[in-house]
Amino acid sequence: MRYPRAMPLIHFVCRDLRRFALVLLAAAAPAWADTGNVTPHGFTIIFRDTVKASPTELWQLLVQLPRWWNPQHSYSGVPSNMSLDAQAGGCWCERWGENQSVQHGLVVQALPGRTLRLYANLGPLQELPIQGVLTFTIAMQEQQTVLRVSYRVGGPPDLGLEKLAPLVDQVIGEQFKRLKGLADGGKPQ
Repeated sequence: MRYPRAMPLIHFVCRDLRRFALVLLAAAAPAWADTGNVTPHGFTIIFRDTVKASPTELWQLLVQLPRWWNPQHSYSGVPSNMSLDAQAGGCWCERWGENQSVQHGLVVQALPGRTLRLYANLGPLQELPIQGVLTFTIAMQEQQTVLRVSYRVGGPPDLGLEKLAPLVDQVIGEQFKRLKGLADGGKPQ
């Protein structure tokens, strides 16, 4: 290969090192993570990876939300204050102190071992006139259990939801990793 005179050889070496670094970063990340369709109207966040737990075991862990949800992303800071009633109309709620409570989400679909879907305006999204749909999907693929978490958020464009997408992506990604860590036989990470 002939390099143009204006481009020193070091440019091509650095380009290959950058590619190598990207490959290493991809290997460290979940098998598939994506934040897409980011606009002022909203965004979609999707995480997907295989886990060691069976679909039934994964469902049991999923509905035990206090075991894996990071308490730093709660109002009380105490995981045991959270509960999840995994049936249509059920509440993902947090209760503490004297009548203090928050509804994080409302269950709209519960298919044990397959799908849990909630209307959920999490954290700072709760005070905004938006709609957030959080879906946990469990499936078998090539004799492996696959966990997929998607969070779709939409609302009026004047809210500038594209500015919140990176923060929400980070929080959902952290919870995904914690649930996966538990489903792989370890502890939430």
